[in-house]
Amino acid sequence: MLNGDSAWSEYRPSKTLWAWSIIGTCALTMVAGFTWGGWMTSGRADVMRDIAVRDAKAELVAGICVHNFVTARGAEENLRALQAKSSWERENFIRDGGWTKIAGINDSVTNAADTCADQLMKLKELPKSADPAVTDS
Repeated sequence: MLNGDSAWSEYRPSKTLWAWSIIGTCALTMVAGFTWGGWMTSGRADVMRDIAVRDAKAELVAGICVHNFVTARGAEENLRALQAKSSWERENFIRDGGWTKIAGINDSVTNAADTCADQLMKLKELPKSADPAVTDS
């Protein structure tokens, strides 16, 4: 009768078994890492970075756009006109109004006008201006 400990202590795997064990372990580690571990390729990371930068720029310019829209003369009328537009016309209305223009930036920022229009559509009413020089008429 063999003792269980002595049977394992005498076991000597072949080089082929060792090689396939290492290959299988590496493959399982990579599958687990890329599916559940949060690993990603550098290409995917670059795409995610570019999307984050684009969205951050759009949010920044949209915030400035909302401020420019709200503080402009005739903001009440402009808001009513914006609300009367269809969803696909709002971006052009904002862009044509010039509220997304920022000094020093010549190019338009992707999604900024659309994000601005979305934020303006969420307003129930225009905030009151703290600047007495700006009037809503």
